[in-house]
Amino acid sequence: MNELVDVAIVGAGPYGLSLAAHLRSNGVRYRQFGVPMNLWRRAMPRGMYLKSQGFASNLSDPDGTHTLAEFCRQTGRPYSDRGMPVSLETFVSYGHWFQQHRAPDVEEVLVTGVTRVGGHYEVCLADGEEFRARNVVVATGVEYFPRVPDQLAALPAHLCSHSSAHDDLSGFRGRDVIVLGAGQSALETAALLHENGADVRLVARASQVRWNGPPLTANRSLHRRVREPEAGLGSGLTTWFYSEQPWLFRHLPPAVRANRARNALGPAGAWWLRERVEGQFPVLLRHTVDWARSRQDRVRLGMTQADGRPCELRADHVITATGFPPDLRRLNFLSTRLRSRIRTLDRTPQLGADFQSSVPGLFFIGPSVAPTFGPAMRFVYGADYASRQVAGRLVPEANPRSATFQGVGR
Repeated sequence: MNELVDVAIVGAGPYGLSLAAHLRSNGVRYRQFGVPMNLWRRAMPRGMYLKSQGFASNLSDPDGTHTLAEFCRQTGRPYSDRGMPVSLETFVSYGHWFQQHRAPDVEEVLVTGVTRVGGHYEVCLADGEEFRARNVVVATGVEYFPRVPDQLAALPAHLCSHSSAHDDLSGFRGRDVIVLGAGQSALETAALLHENGADVRLVARASQVRWNGPPLTANRSLHRRVREPEAGLGSGLTTWFYSEQPWLFRHLPPAVRANRARNALGPAGAWWLRERVEGQFPVLLRHTVDWARSRQDRVRLGMTQADGRPCELRADHVITATGFPPDLRRLNFLSTRLRSRIRTLDRTPQLGADFQSSVPGLFFIGPSVAPTFGPAMRFVYGADYASRQVAGRLVPEANPRSATFQGVGR
């Protein structure tokens, strides 16, 4: 364990690749681990589209040259800043193109252990290698956080699964499937199941399905543009604040930040998905799951309806599209002792303005930092702010092309 690098990046999704592009451009000695765009390839279904607009789906590089628009131009794919949904296939291909050009040094091996020893970190890899790093950046996305409701947790995997367990829904053709949830993931999963020949029902606690409106027109009046600005996460002053002012969001009271991170901007479906849902399959609202059992290779769900009466639903399979609430305790590659030293807010790390945790040299970026920097961190759009802030902290002020420095502190 003689090698000592300045930065170890754990994760190779949009946030990790963006940070790597910034560090590489500034000559920082780093190592990056993970399978590029793995969550997007393995845990999202074929035929899916991003909810974000094209202009808000860029990975971040220092000079802004490797945008989604530029990738589509070079590869002859259709693209528009607004109003044209970005397909999963296009976005994954864009991520790989970005990685090849701006972050080519990804090592496709998983990190299995991170421990702080003295003034540095000891990092263990799945292939048995161990090395030291002055700083560690956790950029693992949501893959550690899929949530299955407690009532269904005991069901076997062939009867109940999280939406992230499926990259191809065509295998459910001819089967009776219940999807739980009312957000974009649930709505699009149900639509894709229906379009792939499944007999699908959407079941949710919500009293209604909410839909985002279409993009605002570019020629609207100045008065309306001021009152309802369009930003990376949508339109409106509140959404503009979430999109463009993460540094200011951090100064809200902790309880307010935690609540906004959990509840802002959802659950709701994208405007372009609405016609693929309404009138296409049954949608049962104000239904609460009380219990779940398996019988003769089928699922039985005990429900309470809106009027308080019980009912029972049966299906061949249940897919829970119930989100990815971040929980620091589930990042099991961080040693127990290290995790115990991290101050938290709503089970996520509390961070400084530079995304550094209470443990010097340990940084977090991506959805797990939403309670500190706001809902933008749940979307690709937040990668630019996060990567620039972290890189600004890790790149030495003097002689940036020869980066040899001690682990940073608070």
